Amino acid sequence: MRAILLVSVMFVGLLCSCGGGSLSSGGGGNQSSTPPSPPTISTKAAQNSAVIVSLSSTTQGAFIYYTADGSTPTSSSQLYEAPFLVAANLTVKAVAVAGGLSSTVASQTFSPNLASGTLVWSDEFTNTTGSPAQPDPAVWTYDTGNSGFGNNEAENYCAWGSNAAPCSTANPSEFVGTDGYLHIVAQQPSTNVFTSARLKTQGLFSFQYGRLEVRALVPEAQGFWPAAWLLGNNIATVQWPACGEMDILERINVALNPDWNTGSIHGTGFTGGNFGQPYYFPSGQTAAQWHNYDIIWAPGSVQYSIDGTLYASFNPASLNGLKWPFDDGQSNFIILNLAIGGLGSWPGPPDNTTPFPSEMLVDYVRIYTN
Repeated sequence: MRAILLVSVMFVGLLCSCGGGSLSSGGGGNQSSTPPSPPTISTKAAQNSAVIVSLSSTTQGAFIYYTADGSTPTSSSQLYEAPFLVAANLTVKAVAVAGGLSSTVASQTFSPNLASGTLVWSDEFTNTTGSPAQPDPAVWTYDTGNSGFGNNEAENYCAWGSNAAPCSTANPSEFVGTDGYLHIVAQQPSTNVFTSARLKTQGLFSFQYGRLEVRALVPEAQGFWPAAWLLGNNIATVQWPACGEMDILERINVALNPDWNTGSIHGTGFTGGNFGQPYYFPSGQTAAQWHNYDIIWAPGSVQYSIDGTLYASFNPASLNGLKWPFDDGQSNFIILNLAIGGLGSWPGPPDNTTPFPSEMLVDYVRIYTN
């Protein structure tokens, strides 16, 4: 499984560029003998009684740690990194820590009482402006640049609104069209210069457990590498691959017969091809048609389906003694991207058969309860 092995190398480079906070940048700097104030737990409505929870502290430099299982949080608990979805009956408890002192515990209980299969969050990429629009800035931010992301990728990733060459606001790399689709556009503004986009919800929105569905249509040509995937919020503190990675949509190059997609997982000690499973589309179908790509993430389980057909299932026993990273308490953020070129021959550079511009289209991103 040479292709899947190279996928893991891709993500080493990509993930190192994701950013995030550092424990050395704050929480220990407050030397006051007064404990910090307890965190504030605030909510924003999602869908069908689910909410997005945000934690904040009025104490400068304080770190916030939290639990969602009713246990008392400590500085060894999950570090708060981003707002997270709550769609189950649970209690969030949080403490602020600064200067070696902990606040009292803030606590809030949630009882949405939702049935399995309930839609709890989505981005439908609705646009009624009459012209191409910015992806929701409350949900999506961007990775940018042309560092190659550790994989010899050829593209310059461009953020919305960037006019720094070769990016152009006249020809954006990402936009929500009046057709109601998110467009991620691969372009060639000049010889051997390529632009595209990589959107992510890091720092803005995250979730733990549920069924995530991405309805997408991807371009298929030499050098194209579309993907939809998840990373743990704790990448900023434990780094990759300890944060865990779940790849929902991923394929390269031209359509084959049968055509394919790969669903895979990665963590410490398993970043190669042993934990990826290909899905082969039925005769007459390709990835360059609309398909529903799903991950069903539950405690002790990660499963993948396409158009309702389950094709891959992983659990802690699958790892043969390696650490399962997907139940460590962290929520995950979402990434949607279209890379151009990459490592060696996987996918390799675009050539004179590669059409520019080409688009990865996303109809919606939805999360349902398990």
